[in-house]
Amino acid sequence: MWHEQFAAPFAPINAQEMRDRGWDYVDIVFVTGDGYIDHPSFAMAILHRSLEAAGFRVAILSQPDWKSCEPWRQFGKPRLFFAISAGNMDSLINHYTANKKVRNDDAYSPGGRIGLRPDRATLPYCQRAREAFPGVPVIAGGVEASLRRLAHYDYWSDSVRRSILLDSKADLVVYGMGETNIVTIAKRLAAGQTVKDLRDLRGVAFALGASESPAPEVAAEELPKILPVVPPAPPSHDPTGKRPPYLVIPSFESVKADKAAFVEMTRLIHHNTNPFNAAALVQYHDRQAIVANPPGFPLSQAEMDRLYDFPYTRRQHPSYSEPIPAFEMIKDSVTIMRGCFGGCTFCSITAHQGRIIQSRSHQSIVNEVKKMAADPEFKGVVSDIGGATANMYRMRCTRPDVEAKCKRLSCVHPGICKLLGTDHGPLIQLMKDVRNLDGIRKVFVASGIRMDLAQLSQRYIDELAAHHVGGRLKVAPEHANPEVLSLMKKPSIDNFGIFREMYERSSKKAGKPKQFLVPYFIASHPGSTVAEMIDLAIYLKRNGYKPDQVQDFIPAPFDIATCMWYTGVDPMSGKPVTIAKNLRDRKLQRALMQFFKPENWFAVREALISAGRQDLIGDGCDSLIPANPPKEALDEKRRQANQALQGDHYHTVANPARGEKPGERGAEPLKKGYRPGRTTQQRQQGKRKGPKR
Repeated sequence: MWHEQFAAPFAPINAQEMRDRGWDYVDIVFVTGDGYIDHPSFAMAILHRSLEAAGFRVAILSQPDWKSCEPWRQFGKPRLFFAISAGNMDSLINHYTANKKVRNDDAYSPGGRIGLRPDRATLPYCQRAREAFPGVPVIAGGVEASLRRLAHYDYWSDSVRRSILLDSKADLVVYGMGETNIVTIAKRLAAGQTVKDLRDLRGVAFALGASESPAPEVAAEELPKILPVVPPAPPSHDPTGKRPPYLVIPSFESVKADKAAFVEMTRLIHHNTNPFNAAALVQYHDRQAIVANPPGFPLSQAEMDRLYDFPYTRRQHPSYSEPIPAFEMIKDSVTIMRGCFGGCTFCSITAHQGRIIQSRSHQSIVNEVKKMAADPEFKGVVSDIGGATANMYRMRCTRPDVEAKCKRLSCVHPGICKLLGTDHGPLIQLMKDVRNLDGIRKVFVASGIRMDLAQLSQRYIDELAAHHVGGRLKVAPEHANPEVLSLMKKPSIDNFGIFREMYERSSKKAGKPKQFLVPYFIASHPGSTVAEMIDLAIYLKRNGYKPDQVQDFIPAPFDIATCMWYTGVDPMSGKPVTIAKNLRDRKLQRALMQFFKPENWFAVREALISAGRQDLIGDGCDSLIPANPPKEALDEKRRQANQALQGDHYHTVANPARGEKPGERGAEPLKKGYRPGRTTQQRQQGKRKGPKR
């Protein structure tokens, strides 16, 4: 097997495996809400291999039973610290749909089973670590902790919540990509430093005790004398060596009480994300200060190569008897770069990976594919060669002195910056060399194409269409309305039309005229009402698109679009934004995107009538639905009515107290004869009698 020949062993996942390694202790216990996968697309694998290469003993506690601290004790007291992550995804987004229904599966769990991690997983994981071994440092990281390091709007509770540092009691939050910091933390703790000594690291956030916190009236220019010194930017970006100042942003109490303060907080946070000019942010929670140091610097090419050259097994842990869906999808993919300078307001990639592109060397990528080809189980098909996007490889600002000062949130909106390097040549050569390797039959590009960049290189589109598409290519125009697209920081829909024409020409030139684009669109994004979705539905009909899936906007913590959703204001322009928060409106927007489905007839009709667009009902060229409901629409209406009378039709997380297993409903059926919305729950359960309404 390839992994036996080239790879290092998995990390121990229990005490027996630790003893089998000849260890009587571990340095770090890494706790994760995901199933254990040793593949460089997963954070747990890169962090484990980084620590291992630095000489540290790491155990991985994957999806532990959080109702007891015993799983945290099985390896004994870790010598250095607990590293806590909810997983590759935010646990609430992982668990719930945009309509707050529990999802039917979890792509990061064996067999796709739900219920193997808690809601807000970072909190109980940190608390159990504290309970298991008081005094051992607890370091939180991952997407969930990163995006909640300061006060934030939480969609699932519809409230502004305080920093996760206070709720989790973590000593530090490492935000962003944490390979450099986690090794530095381990080395400094091993050298005898305390967790408080780590507060000078970039890319970390921490809570000061009330007695440590500067008084709120202390001037910002005095904070550097009180708070830890943060290393300055490299001389090439900051010749003066002047380190970033501290910036006090609106307090938790003010942003919770006043949406205008929340808007100002969001603006300040996002204007301080460039690691070369960002200030350290200070936010008071009552008398306690939360400090978020400036982001870490982007990795060099050599550093990227080192991370991806580690001896990964590229397997899920052999203890699992069921496949992990996320691994099955990603196992034959290759990451070539990190980061995204698109700055889409609804996306967390830029916030987590950074705006500056960090690319691997050509040779490092080729070497990885050669190792894949040497695996007897490999079928010769690379499922994806890309990253956050498919075509930003080696693209970066051509003027480091300008990059160090730049405060733009997107390098491509409202137009492509003239200083941005947009050469597709290195990527084209890489794609060609990888597909020509021995043992490689096909190399697909499955990461999303940034269409405005691709249009700058007809040669790139030609190569893509001729060699790297399996008939369907994913792209993300997201909407058709110009105002909504502007709020998203996406190019106009005309941009999509230009790309489509170029791609169709390239496909015909390659003798593949039946290759198609798969465009993705978002419903209910800030600025999108039923009227804007009708415009999108007309665009889809005129262009012959029938989306298989509907992406519903989910307000994730930290995102600019989430601020719009919560406050009704664009934090960058200060202009008001119309929001579709009502569940009925969201339902209508989803139906409009799939107006062609007969079962959506009644919802689409309701949307068109509410918007005064009865002209789109009937047999006209632009009509979205016929005048009379089709049989499928009537059947669907009857099905929904029957379902409502049957009681609970929402999937909920299983309740272990009732002896339920993950995947079961977890709720008792309503009593016979109960009519939802007409009587109280007590009367439903037979505990109270009274006259009917």
